[in-house]
Amino acid sequence: MEDVRMSDGNYILQMKNISKLFPGVRALDSVHLDVKRGEVHALMGENGAGKSTLMKCLIGIQPVSSGEIIFDGKQLPQYYTTAEALSWGISMIHQELSPVAERPIMENIWLGREPLYRTGLVNHKKMYEMTKAVLEQVHLQEDPKTKVGTLTVAKMQMVEIAKAVSYDAKLIIMDEPTSALTDRERDQLFSVIRKLKSENKSIIYITHKLDEIAQIADTVSIFRDGHFIASHAAKDLSMEQMITEMVGRPVDTMFPKIPCPIGEDILSVEGLSDGRYFTDVSFSLRKGEILGLAGLVGAGRTEIIETIFGIRRAVAGTVKINGKPVQIKNPRDAIKHKIALLTEDRRLSGIFPVLPVSDNIVISNINRYINRFGLLHKKNILKDCSEYVRSIEIKTPSVGQQIQFLSGGNQQKVLIARWLLTEPDILFLDEPTRGIDVGAKAEIHRFISMLAGQGKAIIMVSSEMPEILGMSDRIVVVAEGHVTGILENKNLTQDTIMAYASNKADLAV
Repeated sequence: MEDVRMSDGNYILQMKNISKLFPGVRALDSVHLDVKRGEVHALMGENGAGKSTLMKCLIGIQPVSSGEIIFDGKQLPQYYTTAEALSWGISMIHQELSPVAERPIMENIWLGREPLYRTGLVNHKKMYEMTKAVLEQVHLQEDPKTKVGTLTVAKMQMVEIAKAVSYDAKLIIMDEPTSALTDRERDQLFSVIRKLKSENKSIIYITHKLDEIAQIADTVSIFRDGHFIASHAAKDLSMEQMITEMVGRPVDTMFPKIPCPIGEDILSVEGLSDGRYFTDVSFSLRKGEILGLAGLVGAGRTEIIETIFGIRRAVAGTVKINGKPVQIKNPRDAIKHKIALLTEDRRLSGIFPVLPVSDNIVISNINRYINRFGLLHKKNILKDCSEYVRSIEIKTPSVGQQIQFLSGGNQQKVLIARWLLTEPDILFLDEPTRGIDVGAKAEIHRFISMLAGQGKAIIMVSSEMPEILGMSDRIVVVAEGHVTGILENKNLTQDTIMAYASNKADLAV
């Protein structure tokens, strides 16, 4: 690296006139970013704005096409590896988790840099002690020998944060670090971030949760369509101004709930139990209704809808559709009964990354396109997929584009199109806007409301209280595997829902 000591030593990072070209796409267009020592610098923008691409260039995953990067007073070469970036003091927590699920926490944290004996063998005792110490820094009380695959998504996220801290980096990039965390875990993370700041470490913080900015950020830089828009002191930036600069227009409402007639019960759940995560769960769902499923992470919300959908086995209880008991032993049975499930983790259990948009849309209804010779009718596939791309406004160069190259919001729209193609009457939406920018959230909320207006019955699981309150007709609250309340959404507050979610319904007023 060339030493180019800056006149202003307050900056740990300066990225100047950075451009990044992909075939047919200019992902970044002469953007810049200045990060001070010991600050939390938030990057804001819609999916596809260029935030993650810029960070991938910084961490060494992608080379810049042009521009210069100056880190800790030294100019970085155009081409360098992630290993080199780590050695210089740059670390990154990625939005999409990719742990080695069958290996213990300690091996995941120290992979590739294990402590060794003189003989070259791994010193597992020292690794255990090192892991214990770094887990304590992020307030994670887990045995370092625990397999990562047995952890909740939230705890996996905390392990990734611990791994980033373990590098003793000067600059840590956090891409959506709270997307799977509870409020308590988020507060623990913020405590870790404040500790890092006190040690003069810098944090680049990417989030779609606008309320976090005022709590943790010092500076906010906003990007849109691959361009740098503006930087502001967080304390001087209003929510309305931030949204307008991110989207390029005022967003009239985040929760465009359209009043629509509520019909009769279409789904009834009575005394459902899986013997592990939840017990004696009962509720009903009506045609045209959006039923919110609220509760703390780990309360059993996802497990309930996965059991109804046939992913998990029930040990007790009855499920009725249109008043008639049904046996749903697997997802195929659920699809036959006109039920669809948008899963919580689109990367892990939703998309097929290397397949095109068209294949991702039709894959749950592929038999519809097989002709009498056993071959796929590609003309019909193209016609139907193109129609959904238009109607849901999926931003993609073509239906032949690999879905992994779409933004998170557009990947989510593809998955919605997949399930709509099965012509469901009942939709389960598990965290439908997690990791999605503010503009795409409003679009998906509008689409959900439109589906309810068409008579679809919708159960929406969400950890975001404003989303639950803004979109639901009724709210089922779950705590520790039990339904603690079924509430009409009239003059409800977050405090009331949290009282039920904390098993303190007697405090709800």
